[in-house]
Amino acid sequence: MAKAKTSLTAVERRAEELDTIAAVLPLERRDELPELLTDQDVETLRHLVNQGMGNNTLRALTADLSYLEAWGLAATGHSLPWPAPEALLLKFVPHHLWDPERRETDADHGMPADVDDNLRSQGFLKSVGPHAPATVRRRLANWSTLTRWRGLDGAFASPALKSAIRLAVRAVPRTRRRKSAKAVTGDVLARLLSTCATDSLRDLRDRAILMVAFASGGRRRSEIAGLRREQLAVEPPIPVEDGDPLPSLAIHLGRTKTSSGEQDEVVYLTGRPVEALNAWMMAAKIDSGSVFRAIGRWGTVSKRALDPQSVNAILKQRAEMAGLEPGEFSAHGIRSGYLTEAANRGIPLPEAMEQSRHRSVQQASSYYNNATRRSGRAARLL
Repeated sequence: MAKAKTSLTAVERRAEELDTIAAVLPLERRDELPELLTDQDVETLRHLVNQGMGNNTLRALTADLSYLEAWGLAATGHSLPWPAPEALLLKFVPHHLWDPERRETDADHGMPADVDDNLRSQGFLKSVGPHAPATVRRRLANWSTLTRWRGLDGAFASPALKSAIRLAVRAVPRTRRRKSAKAVTGDVLARLLSTCATDSLRDLRDRAILMVAFASGGRRRSEIAGLRREQLAVEPPIPVEDGDPLPSLAIHLGRTKTSSGEQDEVVYLTGRPVEALNAWMMAAKIDSGSVFRAIGRWGTVSKRALDPQSVNAILKQRAEMAGLEPGEFSAHGIRSGYLTEAANRGIPLPEAMEQSRHRSVQQASSYYNNATRRSGRAARLL
């Protein structure tokens, strides 16, 4: 009995410590993390927070750490050792990269059934089949990062591990899938906006979310959810021939996935998106703090910001209301859709990237070029 009381006290202590960094924890695991993580895990995460690492990066590190701890316990019966021996790293690879066809004739191929069942019962595994190579590499990279932050060295650069990953990927080729199966281009956006036709608070909010996310360069859902009134600055109106000047607004992004808070990343809104945003903020009486907030059952606007998953849920709900297949769209489709639409309208890639704030030309052009290749000259040589 005394041992159980000590264990409970440790869990309660970890829960209290994790509450201080709740903003960077994966929402779906927040209640389970005190039991899953060790005292040293929590201390490592707190150290990373104090180092000023971006919230998205910390959230990914925390999610991967909880998965690794759960996998290690299921696969070996023990919590992860730090540093992890090379043998454990090598075990991780075939547990996650394997051949589905071989699995049909060899039950011992890939992740053992008891490990699979254990992780699946906890919600760590949802889809059937091997992991994507990128997911395996990311988890190993985060495992390495967490090891270094503990002041330890690991075997993550060992030739044996690199060879195991390379051979596993080669043996089990996978087609890379986009984060959103379909891009939210201009025509799709118009259909989504058609479902926000009333002046209800929910319609005003969702219209503003969709228009601001798209027009500001395809902002990430975390950037939209975290947008604050203090980041907005009114700009001089944009003159238009034979028409009224268009309202203009600057959004100071602060820290993003690819920049630090020291860089003043700015994107601009012009015209209808500004009007939609102002209409929402006026109706919701938002003059400071979080711009996009939850709306209660009786139309009460919360003081707390939407979480990034809610932005994704809103887009899927609007897609369903518009008669589209919600499973084919996600919030990331707005980001890819912005560049796709820019290509469709003949906007030069550098100009589009100034608004999207993509750092990688290769990444941005992968969306941009796909829109032009099909109808371009290179595809019509005959």
